[in-house]
Amino acid sequence: MSERIFIGVAWPYANGSLHLGQIAGCYLPADIFARYHRIRGNEVLMVSGSDQHGTPITLKAEQEGKTPAEIADFYQAEFLDCWQQLGITFDLFTTTGTGNHAGVAQDIFLRLLEKGYLYKDTVSQLYCPKCRRFLPDRYVEGTCPSCNSPGARGDQCDACGKPLNPTELIDPHCRICGTTPVSKDSEHFFLKLSGFQDRLEKWVEKQGQWRPNVYGLTTRYLKEGLKDRAITRDIKWGVPVPVEGFENKRLYVWFEAVIGYLSASKEWAKLQGKPEKWRPFWQDGIKSYYFIGKDNIPFHTLIWPAMLMGYEGLALPHDVPANEFLTIEGRKISTSKNWAVWLPDYLSRYDPDPLRYLLSINMPETRDTDFSWREFVRRNNDELVATYGNLVNRVLTFVYRNFNGCVPEPGELSDIDKSLIKNTDSFLEQTGELLSRCSFKQAIMTAMSAAREANRYLDEKEPWKVIKEDRQAAATSLYVALSVISQLKTMFYPFLPFSSQKVHEYLGYEGKVEEYGWQPQPLPPGQKLREPQPLFSKLDDSIIDEETKRIGT
Repeated sequence: MSERIFIGVAWPYANGSLHLGQIAGCYLPADIFARYHRIRGNEVLMVSGSDQHGTPITLKAEQEGKTPAEIADFYQAEFLDCWQQLGITFDLFTTTGTGNHAGVAQDIFLRLLEKGYLYKDTVSQLYCPKCRRFLPDRYVEGTCPSCNSPGARGDQCDACGKPLNPTELIDPHCRICGTTPVSKDSEHFFLKLSGFQDRLEKWVEKQGQWRPNVYGLTTRYLKEGLKDRAITRDIKWGVPVPVEGFENKRLYVWFEAVIGYLSASKEWAKLQGKPEKWRPFWQDGIKSYYFIGKDNIPFHTLIWPAMLMGYEGLALPHDVPANEFLTIEGRKISTSKNWAVWLPDYLSRYDPDPLRYLLSINMPETRDTDFSWREFVRRNNDELVATYGNLVNRVLTFVYRNFNGCVPEPGELSDIDKSLIKNTDSFLEQTGELLSRCSFKQAIMTAMSAAREANRYLDEKEPWKVIKEDRQAAATSLYVALSVISQLKTMFYPFLPFSSQKVHEYLGYEGKVEEYGWQPQPLPPGQKLREPQPLFSKLDDSIIDEETKRIGT
């Protein structure tokens, strides 16, 4: 029986290009998961979009003399192009700048206000007398009170990673004009998060499917006691606060952006011509998964669930498989210092599947992992080219040339033949089970193990030698190898969709891999093959130094 799966993926700020840390953190695992469930025949809705209302966008706009909308539109187009090239299959990748999103966000705000979960309070904020405006956290810089590093932002110190409030900075100044700000009172709405403490504790206790890092961080916040949070701010860019007297304020991006999962679902339904089609993906009992980086865990395991509890009638998250961080060449990614591998830059020179492979088999699921160009080249050459690609190419090329371009007719299968096919069936089942549990790293390792076993089988059978003396014996072992390859293109499909589709077509199948399901597929003797080409290209070691030198420059 098919399932209905909702997949929400973190919303990137539309103020800069995507880097590999973001891809490994949430976008690739979400796509792998979505592809697996689609090929299983499950109904999937995967949504996200660019977050257009963060202060990083307004800052970049002011620095470049552009409007925030111009900045956001540029990166939205770039994101969409990257998703297509990398094979990230959103059902909808929208933006928080749509009228639809504003309407859904304001609806949730008003419902929470009506139910008493929002209240007004006056707070002291930093105000720039020269710019004549309140300063959002990222508009303030100063010295970190924890590590004494200069240039710490009002929300965080990049040097030590400590989260900050603007008022905690030593010698704060306005990031735009350099003026020392003053304190000034301002009235804002607060989410009464403390009022959900008991309900959230009871709900979190039941989430045994969560990863240890997600469960541990969430329970830590609960033990410390939840604190109410301001959900409006003094800024002109964002979703208007739908209350009289707050015309010059906007909904805080942390409150408004998570609502994007719901607003995107509603927008998707409207685009389908079925405005109510979103509802089955948000009913109680539905399995909803939120793919995010570890810095966003509390927003998805505490704040968003509290908002959903307050609104009522919408499904709470089933799982939040947050990944740890990806480092680059042994160092923490820093976009300000250009210490990153940018996705558009990668895609301009290399194929998508080798990157998908490396980030999958090196995925930071339980701890931080590192990306290096040396490891990228090694994995590509030793595993994709020499293990999986070589298996596919040598079998298909040999069969194509020696059996009139058709799947050979096998003779009686030996115990070794039957054992390999049975083991491959088992590998397919294991890979699927691991994918269903969001264990992506272990799943692709299992698929690669199946490829290695097939190579060992061929090394023992040596059909290219046997064919000279016993054509039928060679035909049988090649048929078994082709049957295994047919399974491998299914196993690898969620990870390596482009090469899996090529193998699918080389084997003579029509349509898309996804249409054939997650199951062993019969390979009819006599089926016409298509002339194969190498799946992957070997990379020269010289690119290691070339690419490493690009980082940080």
